[in-house]
Amino acid sequence: MRLHAGVTATAALALSLTLGAGTASSLPTSSPPTGSSAAASAPAGPVRPALPAPTGRHPVGTTELHLVDRDRPDPWLTGRDRELMVSVWYPARTTSGHPRPPYLRPGVARFADESGSFGLARPGDVDWAGIRTAAVTSAPADHRGGRPVVLYSPGLGVPRAFGTSTAVELASRGYVVVTVDHTHETDPVEFPGGRLERPAEPIDTVAERRTAIRTRVADIRFVLDRLEALRAGANPDAGGRRLPRGLGRALDLDRIGMYGHSAGGITSAETMRVDDRVDAGVNMDGTLQYSDEEFLPVAREGLDRPFMLMGTAQQTHANTPSWQSFWDRSTGWKRDLSLERGGHFSYTDFQTHLPALDAHLDIPAETREMYIGTVDAARSTAAQRAYLTAFFDRHLRDRPRPLLDAPSPAHPDIRFVP
Repeated sequence: MRLHAGVTATAALALSLTLGAGTASSLPTSSPPTGSSAAASAPAGPVRPALPAPTGRHPVGTTELHLVDRDRPDPWLTGRDRELMVSVWYPARTTSGHPRPPYLRPGVARFADESGSFGLARPGDVDWAGIRTAAVTSAPADHRGGRPVVLYSPGLGVPRAFGTSTAVELASRGYVVVTVDHTHETDPVEFPGGRLERPAEPIDTVAERRTAIRTRVADIRFVLDRLEALRAGANPDAGGRRLPRGLGRALDLDRIGMYGHSAGGITSAETMRVDDRVDAGVNMDGTLQYSDEEFLPVAREGLDRPFMLMGTAQQTHANTPSWQSFWDRSTGWKRDLSLERGGHFSYTDFQTHLPALDAHLDIPAETREMYIGTVDAARSTAAQRAYLTAFFDRHLRDRPRPLLDAPSPAHPDIRFVP
């Protein structure tokens, strides 16, 4: 399980291949891989990737929350309370008069550019600051009937923003989605006023990996606590910033799901193990082991509530021991879906970003394949959106979804693993 984002891109990608599918990889954050033609020639102007539009019937609003846990010290920095940044994506009553927010906050966009676009380009090649989401800022929430709540946790080192495509899609389908940055592990996290917090140190040892997952689970449980306060009428934002009208009333906290990519998928499973407020979860290509010898508790114990594994050909319960252990011990509803030609970062917005960069920067084929495999990007995105929505519809809304029962010709890249 590789958790350290502060390595060279070449070393990071090589390490991902060496360790195989059972790794919780983080995005490299330095110069392009050796031999990259992106490093040799720049495009006429910066590339500005665009995310696919959501397909649901609801317009989407979004807001940020700065949350501070006064009762929990930060495990990575001495003398600091634990603080988090989260985004809330929700069905909106109207979008009129409300601006579209940037995909990355200004400081994060600047960092992404100056650090070489996560090892894929040179500074100035990608206009991260110019990308906008399909949501609007601070629109009034459509709270009619209450909305199921779904939390999202990203991979280690990966900003929550790289789960925007699925978050906006689920919000357009009637869910409130809360995406979480895990401070001093995500690189970087931007707080109000432009303050950037970066990782204090690499996370390399088994003990540090345990701390990281334990901290992530505590983060999610704290977020759930603050959502309960929001539902009760309080403003949980540390700065008391104004919240969208009706946001608290939109939260149906009797119906809570969670999903995550890589270590975020681990976090989903471990959170469900210790907190029965989460009714259903999804692990998107996250190993369930700290090392070859040590599985996580959830892999040793399993779960009794609905859970879906979404991996690639390199990681299924048929070929990954920690997933097999989890599968054998879980007594709730379960599925294992394999995006057969996908890569580890297919389960992030890089499924869309990297082909867009490749069209202008000529990313080496081997680099593209390391990140997102060889799957068709549009089909992959459509399949992920469809299966995530179907899963949460079935288990949070009690709606029949035959898509989950057998392979579909509409999504030929997805294999049901028996």
